[in-house]
Amino acid sequence: MPEDMSNMFENLQHLQEQVARVQQELSMQTVTTESGGGVVKVTANGKLQIVKIEIEKEVIDPSEKEMLEDLILAAVNRTLERAREIADRTMSDVARSFLPPGFPGM
Repeated sequence: MPEDMSNMFENLQHLQEQVARVQQELSMQTVTTESGGGVVKVTANGKLQIVKIEIEKEVIDPSEKEMLEDLILAAVNRTLERAREIADRTMSDVARSFLPPGFPGM
């Protein structure tokens, strides 16, 4: 096998190892956002999984069910958006580290 091909396969293997490591690190990172002035808090990990939802007792009112649902939905969406931004930025950094300097598109 030509040396260039061998180097390319080594780099690809290294990239796969880096991606696996970063994915593991992302699963341990969390982001928490809130809605309703902090009465609903949602936490997600870097793998875009919701890992915790906290609701203050004062907003648990059966007559205000729709309002509570809206607060939860807003907090979940905001949390997933922030977690996705973190994951995208981290994975882009890994990919960029394997490109030659000045490579277009990154």
